[in-house]
Amino acid sequence: MMIHKKLSTLLIMTASVFLLSACSNNNQTAVSADTAPDMTLVNAGAEVKAADAAKAAASPSEYTAKDHDYTAKEVSEIEREYFTLPSAAEESSIYVEPVEGIPDDFIRGVDASEVLSIENSGAKYYDSEGNEQDVFKILSQSGVNYIRLRIWNNPYNLDGNGYGGGNCDLQTAVSLGVRATKYGMKVLIDFHYSDFWADPERQLSPVAWQNLSDEDKCLALYDFTYDSLETLICAGVDVSMVQVGNETNNGLSGETDFDTICRLFNSGSQAVRKISEVYDKDIAVALHYTNSTDYEKIDNICAGLLENNVDYDILGLSYYTFWSGSFEQFGNVMSHVKNEYGKDVMLAEFSYPFTDQDGDCYANSAAGGEMSAGYTSSVQSQSTMIRDMCALTYDNGGIGVFYWGGTWIPVGSDYETNMELWEKYGSGWATSYADSYDHENVGSYYGGSAWDNQALFDFDGKVLPSLDTFKYLGTGTICDPAVDYIPDINIDVLVGRELVMPDTVFAIYNDRSLNGEVSVTWDESELESADTSKDGEYTVTGRTDDGHIVTATVNVGYVNIADNPGFEEEDYSMWDVTYEGDSNPTDFQDNGADAKTGDMSFHFWSEDNMSFTISQTKTDLTPGVYMVSVFSQGGDMNDDCSMELYAIADGVEYTVSFMDTSWCNWQNPVIYDIPVTDGEITFGVRMNLCPKSWGTLDDFSLCLTDTVD
Repeated sequence: MMIHKKLSTLLIMTASVFLLSACSNNNQTAVSADTAPDMTLVNAGAEVKAADAAKAAASPSEYTAKDHDYTAKEVSEIEREYFTLPSAAEESSIYVEPVEGIPDDFIRGVDASEVLSIENSGAKYYDSEGNEQDVFKILSQSGVNYIRLRIWNNPYNLDGNGYGGGNCDLQTAVSLGVRATKYGMKVLIDFHYSDFWADPERQLSPVAWQNLSDEDKCLALYDFTYDSLETLICAGVDVSMVQVGNETNNGLSGETDFDTICRLFNSGSQAVRKISEVYDKDIAVALHYTNSTDYEKIDNICAGLLENNVDYDILGLSYYTFWSGSFEQFGNVMSHVKNEYGKDVMLAEFSYPFTDQDGDCYANSAAGGEMSAGYTSSVQSQSTMIRDMCALTYDNGGIGVFYWGGTWIPVGSDYETNMELWEKYGSGWATSYADSYDHENVGSYYGGSAWDNQALFDFDGKVLPSLDTFKYLGTGTICDPAVDYIPDINIDVLVGRELVMPDTVFAIYNDRSLNGEVSVTWDESELESADTSKDGEYTVTGRTDDGHIVTATVNVGYVNIADNPGFEEEDYSMWDVTYEGDSNPTDFQDNGADAKTGDMSFHFWSEDNMSFTISQTKTDLTPGVYMVSVFSQGGDMNDDCSMELYAIADGVEYTVSFMDTSWCNWQNPVIYDIPVTDGEITFGVRMNLCPKSWGTLDDFSLCLTDTVD
């Protein structure tokens, strides 16, 4: 998972000795079921902190492959408790439409990598009755049958201070994996092959591997994979799938050459195949990518993997509906990989918010509201999204799904308290100590969880009803019809015209098949305050017969006479795009997540400095006074960047500067009072940007605001 759009060193031979020792000295046998987590296991991550600091040493410049002893060692037996799925629909506070034909062994997974750090921070998990309970028991009772756990090579600095994000080292995975196995769930081990987060933004090599040749890095990756898996298996963890890399579109462990990446993939895969043979255990190999709605990109990746003879069983794809493309696009990609390349496919990461509130005083990645059409930030919408993602995956040949961040709950009551806990136990996305390893992405922006409003537990740790969606996939639920939410509406009114509000609004029900119009009564005082004699924006609230609040945004404005202002039409000939350099850093992008309205926008990004202009010229205009505006969003700009909306009319140029700051924080620069007497105006945007800055433009407007007598 890409966490914020942002180690110690460790001698590999020393690490290998430690890993084998951990396996042979395993003491976690015959774990019995009880209501609260085993605190010995909970504290395991903290106990190894000093050991990690002691192991830290200078990074080796040379590497010698290990002489493995491929003899199976003693494997601890864990007493397991299983929970069965319902055989018929049950009453529930959430409505779940059954997914026809979905098998019981369909993977219903949750990534729970940060649980140990959260518990060490003092937070607790509670069942639906409010009783403190081991979170893994709660997950299993709710139908979850697979737990995903990430492993970073050594997420600590020289003093043993953790980088955060759960401080997901091997021993943390062992502790959590034992508990997951105890409650009958299989485990997916997600190797990042980095000392901290690996995703499309960064694929940093572990410090201990940074001076290794490609060949030696392949050997080191093999050894780390084999030894880690042996430690887990000897501890009794039911490792059934291994992810060789995490969101590896743009690299793996510091390498960006595709052939080298494929050799690293095969090193990891060979380690999995060997451990499977030695311990007579069936373990699947998965690769993991984003851009899951980009048919051509994923096809090119799969073709490249085939050409390089990469050995893998499953292609995992991240798909966040509020960031990526449509359901249809994702389904097409999934089915294509399944049918064309003969690989199993799975939804490796997805999520959706249950609230638009923030629980830990650290801004959320997903703000909430109707971030995907037909879903809002409610428990019911979160449930419906889980059900629909499972159905989408199953209907397109997928073997299962993994919900990301489902257990990442707040740990404290205020920012100061939280910051102390995040720093001490690594229960936020990053600590200040991670800056030394990944300065570009961490810097001074370390802190808490940006995912607490997408967890499957409320801010106090109590399980949400939406988690039960997993166990009801096959049967559905019995639930009285109720309105889930009513989407906010926008009403456009021309200046000088009468405001007419609708008598009904469209309501989204818990059972989506019941969606339809409901009556609404609008607030009279707010209607009277909406002045349509001039341009402006107003909010008018209403109430349905059953008491649901409706919010309408009334936009009073002028007629937009710009041609193809939102780039939704296929003809872009009216737009003139110029740029400096050999390559065009812009394109017309089909991605609703980056568009202000619709699906299309004007997109920009480059590895290098970029300077470009997009403009349109209109002729035969009515003489008068005009205004020009645009919407823009983006990020990663520095102080040397410049953005400028401009217009040229009657030989005079008008400009207004603006600057993008972050994703979906839309800037709306406007130039007013532009006199046009000769019937022609040119308007557009100029940008001079730094490398790797990015963003989109959308919804230009050109409006006549006053005529000339």
